[in-house]
Amino acid sequence: MLTEVRQFAGEREEWDHFVRRTPGGTFFHLIGWRDVLERCFRFRCCYLVARRAGDIVGVLPLCELRSALSGSCLLSLPFAVEGGVCSADDEARRALEDAVLQLSRDRGARYIELRDGLDGAGFQMREGLYYRFRRPLLASDEENLAAIPRKQRRMVRVGQQNGLQARVDAGDLDVFYDLYARSVRQLGTPVFPRRYFRQLLDQFPDDSCLLTVRHEGTPVASVLSFFFNDTVLPYYAGSRHEFFRYAVNDFMYWELMRYARERGARVFDFGRSKKGTGAYDFKCHWGFEPEPLRYRVYAPHNASVEGHTASDGHVQFLREAWRRLPLPMTKLLGPFFIRRFGAFYT
Repeated sequence: MLTEVRQFAGEREEWDHFVRRTPGGTFFHLIGWRDVLERCFRFRCCYLVARRAGDIVGVLPLCELRSALSGSCLLSLPFAVEGGVCSADDEARRALEDAVLQLSRDRGARYIELRDGLDGAGFQMREGLYYRFRRPLLASDEENLAAIPRKQRRMVRVGQQNGLQARVDAGDLDVFYDLYARSVRQLGTPVFPRRYFRQLLDQFPDDSCLLTVRHEGTPVASVLSFFFNDTVLPYYAGSRHEFFRYAVNDFMYWELMRYARERGARVFDFGRSKKGTGAYDFKCHWGFEPEPLRYRVYAPHNASVEGHTASDGHVQFLREAWRRLPLPMTKLLGPFFIRRFGAFYT
């Protein structure tokens, strides 16, 4: 039967049901992301649905982004580890790829980027920049603790011995946001607006959690995590540098492992990091094996597409300048830079 591709027309429950039961589906394919991106950043979303005999057989979430740095592009998806085509079979996949190529011509997009690791005629493959880190959660706390390399296991115990306490509470958003803003300023990265995290918690109330660590009542670390099927994804986090001697980050991720296992998660997805960064090394020290992420790009006439990374000279300059700004100013200016330029650095 013929496979037809059309724009998303409000079939929210049907879309999410398909994503959750299809092997290529991810948390970032869920339709709630469309609302978050449109409401927080005013991105123009172009979500495509493939149908056959009336049933959904494929979806492709897209955002149309424009920037003075990179021109225009169709991206699946900004701020996401993965995205791209989610389909029941090759026929549906090809129909969605044909549709996005036509859409790029209609919109005059400079290029398309799909974060799905698939191949496709005319697409260039990007890999070796980002790596992801995943491993199974075992059946008990004792087994999971034993699976952590000795040095990091000792750091978890340092946190326990210093009386750190963890709790899960969606009401800790302001606490989380302050810790997150402190951390990203230290990294030289613009801060997302608070409303972005509010929207994520509101859109995914059953699929998200805030876990906060305190030392003698003082919030010292916090992480916003997502749950999708049997996987937990710690995604945004922050901590106070002056409390690092208490191993607050190691304790926080250990407590998240414990909470996720009790909640029924079977896989811990530590997200993506660039090789050579502190985050990459931290995850390796926890015993996670890096897996290269493969993103594919299509540019008309085989034009080259330059990616922006933290090693670029102008990016390094901006990072150093950002670190010197007062924290309240970073909270004020960060959302502007994220909306105008941030999607092209994710």
